[in-house]
Amino acid sequence: MRNPSAILLLLAGALLLSGCGHRTARVSVPPPPSLPENAPPATGTAATPSVPSTQAPPAAVPEPVFAQTGIASWYGPPYHNRRASNGEIYNMNALTAAHRTLPLGSMVRVTNVKTEHSVVVRITDRGPFIPGRIIDLSLAAAKAVDVWRPGLATVKVELLKTPVPVDEGGRWAVQIGGFDDQAAATELRDHLARRYHTARVHEFASPAGDWWLQVRVLQDDKQRAQEVAHDTHTPEGAVFLVRLD
Repeated sequence: MRNPSAILLLLAGALLLSGCGHRTARVSVPPPPSLPENAPPATGTAATPSVPSTQAPPAAVPEPVFAQTGIASWYGPPYHNRRASNGEIYNMNALTAAHRTLPLGSMVRVTNVKTEHSVVVRITDRGPFIPGRIIDLSLAAAKAVDVWRPGLATVKVELLKTPVPVDEGGRWAVQIGGFDDQAAATELRDHLARRYHTARVHEFASPAGDWWLQVRVLQDDKQRAQEVAHDTHTPEGAVFLVRLD
């Protein structure tokens, strides 16, 4: 005879198993995060974060506003420690130069066409007063661009910065020389003084021992100075238009 209590236990277990078989387990899962409206499409690789560059941008090189190519020379003794055209004492060991028409205080880049060596110099003086040359370099500048040993070299002169306009204004004069004989300079001075009544003509000796004339026209006007330079001829020396400021 079967035990009634055991039968009841078996029936209860069967009912319990039957109820568990039909129930579905429920798990609370949060919704996926929403993407921004302009989000880029997903790719198979993770995006590389953008790292700001710490490298500084290249410095801007100023564009020259004036350029010329010609022969450069250099000057040192006997001009060293003498007063230059801008009033400073000329130091042949500083990076300076003489130019006939660029404003005093201008910064120029001088490049040796053959060696491509360059130097930046400040215009502090007037010259060179020899036909065919465009710039006279200090000794230090001449060494920097390979002009010192040969004495002359073809260079490119580029104006980088100037305190006043290049193509207008300014104070101008005519310089004539050099004369080996003071008498020849004096004779031409008297002739020019009679011819140009409003001009002031004076002669002076250069540190190199020769003699020069300078013709200061009325109001230091450029056009008047150009006319004097064009109309003046001399068998000795040469005639140059020169800017004073």
